[in-house]
Amino acid sequence: MKRTFIRLMIAFAGMAVVFASPAQARVEININKGNVEPLPIAITDFQAADALGTQVTDVIAADLKRSGLFAPISKSAFIEKIANPDQTPRFEDWKVINAQALVTGRVVREGGRLKAEFRLWDTFSGQQMAGQQFYTQPENWRRVAHIIADAIYKQITGEDGYFDTRVVFVSESGPKNDRKRQLAIMDQDGFNLRVLTNSKDIVLTPRFSPNQQEVTYMSFEGGQPRVYLLQLETGRREVVGNFPGMTFSPRFSPDGQRVIMSLQQDGNSNIYTMDLRSRTTTRLTNTGAIDTSPSYAPDGRRIVFESDRGGRQQLYVMNSDGSGQNRISFGDGSYSTPVWSPRGDLIAFTKQSGGKFSIGVMKPDGSGERILTTGFHNEGPTWAPNGRVLMFFRDNAGSGGSQLYSIDLTGYNEQRVPTPAFASDPAWSPLLE
Repeated sequence: MKRTFIRLMIAFAGMAVVFASPAQARVEININKGNVEPLPIAITDFQAADALGTQVTDVIAADLKRSGLFAPISKSAFIEKIANPDQTPRFEDWKVINAQALVTGRVVREGGRLKAEFRLWDTFSGQQMAGQQFYTQPENWRRVAHIIADAIYKQITGEDGYFDTRVVFVSESGPKNDRKRQLAIMDQDGFNLRVLTNSKDIVLTPRFSPNQQEVTYMSFEGGQPRVYLLQLETGRREVVGNFPGMTFSPRFSPDGQRVIMSLQQDGNSNIYTMDLRSRTTTRLTNTGAIDTSPSYAPDGRRIVFESDRGGRQQLYVMNSDGSGQNRISFGDGSYSTPVWSPRGDLIAFTKQSGGKFSIGVMKPDGSGERILTTGFHNEGPTWAPNGRVLMFFRDNAGSGGSQLYSIDLTGYNEQRVPTPAFASDPAWSPLLE
């Protein structure tokens, strides 16, 4: 699938583009505290010659509502009907229904292209907080809606959004004793799903490259578990290295130039890194234990991984050259599937204790451990690119298979991510370009 670039126009006739910083804007959300009261926001149907305006509006509203930080007001409560988004709204009509922020806009088809524009208003100060215009191909209207939702999210929270992203995961179908597992990719809201592999062989642990055009994953194709690279644009794939043993748990380095993974030999597994240009490998751990699930810090200087060298699975951090290996988890139970936050401040993990599986976070030195959610079988956390939301998979007792869920970093707003079939092993992409 070829990347589609959307051109952002910073200024255009008939609309002043104003970017107010969160410190200047009256409308703000403090997302650093738990159980945030959602902000009432009115999102009017974008003016359009057809139903596309309403469709764009509905996607924006769904994105913001799903974040848990916004409460879109029912359109049936609107008093003013916006006929011209270039005119200043009647703010008193919006204050009456407690809309603290207001979104207006239009969608126009021009010469085979789609032009979308929006304004974000602070209804209490009567000021425009932001305004932008986008040009793209008509089939990319959902992306435009996600980008607008990201702009609104950033303007009000002060942090980057995560709506214009994709998720790669393992799609599972068929009976439990003969389940078919394929790689699939979709928008973060579950739309535009596309299957990436058609083999009957098991696939596991897909991970995005920082450049978003490659995915690395593990496959049992040919009976030998190996790590593969898949080009999303061309569909071309290749084996990462010709190792004699099983390779698994791959993940890209932050610069996309290396893949770090585990290699199993003689009953043990150690962590290796491969330079994708020279294909040279470097061994980072050398123990008689099982070292696996490595994940780089966003600056590439450190790596977190899991190891049973102490008798059960625990989390360890080392320098990127393999030196300075230190254990950081010391709670009851075992710890696995660590992944470093894109912000660098936290490490997410799966914890098994007392017969239950939990998703939690801790600081890179092991302090500040917090459990976000606990269930029958939770596993495999992955971070949204802004470091504020986690996605994971859960196999509920009696459900017949696993499903994807998301949860806020504060431990609130847990919800299921829709997929047409059972799903596991999600990996969140960076923001699209």
